[in-house]
Amino acid sequence: MSGAVADLGLIGLAVMGQNLILNMADHGFTVCAFNRTVSKVDRFLANEAKGKSIVGAQSTEEFVKKLKSPRRIMLLVQAGKAVDDWIETLLPLLEAGDIIIDGGNSHFPDSNRRTKYLASKGLRFVGAGVSGGEEGARYGPSIMPGGDESAWPFIKDIFQSIAAKSGGEACCEWVGDEGSGHYVKMVHNGIEYGDMQLICEAYDIMKRGLGMNSKEIGDIFTKWNTGVLDSFLIEITKDIMYYNDEDGKPLVEKILDKAGQKGTGKWTAVNALDLGMPVTLIAESVLARCLSGIKEERVKASAKLEFVGRATTFEGNKEQFLEDLEQALYASKIISYAQGFMLMQEAAKEYGWKLNKPSIALMWRGGCIIRSVFLKDITAAYRNNPDLENLLFDDFFNKAIHKAQPGWRDVVSKASLLGIPIPSFSTALSWFDGYRTKDLPANLLQAQRDYFGAHTFRIKPEAASAKYPEGQDIHVNWTGRGGNVSASTYQA
Repeated sequence: MSGAVADLGLIGLAVMGQNLILNMADHGFTVCAFNRTVSKVDRFLANEAKGKSIVGAQSTEEFVKKLKSPRRIMLLVQAGKAVDDWIETLLPLLEAGDIIIDGGNSHFPDSNRRTKYLASKGLRFVGAGVSGGEEGARYGPSIMPGGDESAWPFIKDIFQSIAAKSGGEACCEWVGDEGSGHYVKMVHNGIEYGDMQLICEAYDIMKRGLGMNSKEIGDIFTKWNTGVLDSFLIEITKDIMYYNDEDGKPLVEKILDKAGQKGTGKWTAVNALDLGMPVTLIAESVLARCLSGIKEERVKASAKLEFVGRATTFEGNKEQFLEDLEQALYASKIISYAQGFMLMQEAAKEYGWKLNKPSIALMWRGGCIIRSVFLKDITAAYRNNPDLENLLFDDFFNKAIHKAQPGWRDVVSKASLLGIPIPSFSTALSWFDGYRTKDLPANLLQAQRDYFGAHTFRIKPEAASAKYPEGQDIHVNWTGRGGNVSASTYQA
């Protein structure tokens, strides 16, 4: 193809797009840069891209002509309509077998739809979740590609070359079908919400429960970052704790306690509800951000609703409590990841995807926001048993959760007694206690539903009889006054 010089073309020259192009050029690939506002292309070529294997284009037609076959086009544009608009612009210019990659934060149902739509046009679509922020894009992100698997051999070298490396392995592997790449990125972001909220709760316990200052809290996070909690988020938290404003006071204490969110955590929580999966920690983390958002109302409530309790200050061994807090944070993180993998497992069943679980854990080990030493153990668990039903059934995590339990329970109870909100710590422990309970009180709930709505119930196998046969939907006239007609049953 005359004039075709570029291995890949990238549309969207915001910081993420520019950094990915520079990363690709550093790894020996020739990249064609394009942007809707063409002046951005000129500016990029004259500055950051100067002297590198990067070419530009002044029109979409010229952009497509500069790409080697099969054409590999990556979109780094705003999720939603902009992606669809670019696909429609490119379609008439492409040939069968060409590949369009969406590297934005798209919602997975959109990627499902686009995979099918482009396949009907003879083209290949890849929805790739990219994590690691601006620095990750430049020096090694985590990349989670899914979609038309026949595209993978043509993009594998580029993606695995530019991705972060962990233990010599690239933090990029094929995820699965359709929108599974963006789905895994969505769950990653949900887990990120959970990790951040847990760290914030630990900070609040140290600050308000133990009366520690920012420097002292920073010292604890520094210590934790050398052990089981060694991770990017703990590392940046200790940096934040040590950062003082010009007046010598910690900047973090001046920041308005009103959290923002872009919606990916909410997508995870909503999808978990749609699939009937108890992903409680991510859901609580999203709701904690919502609660922080009603700052003005909380200020009023703080003047009207007093703390009433028997304990007003922490009493006990502070050193032991800090060790317990570390274990509580570790245990709660294990629960969050266990829930995240449960959700992905259910999604694979529901959507008919083949998901590569050991590779997902590997992809999160480096380059991304939730990268941590801990993910090495998750990778090992799923490599050891790809069909592992739950992370807590793996020997390593089973032992870890049992070791952490006494301190975890102590932290949750002490924080509650002191009136310190710990939605994520407490929901993690409640979920754990629910998950390990053979008989939950849902038997009463089913009786209530049958009583007021004739929704029926099923009998326990050991209690089955001729009157109440096993495996059948049963309705009882609880008062002698109701009828015998049952409502339709449904599963949440």
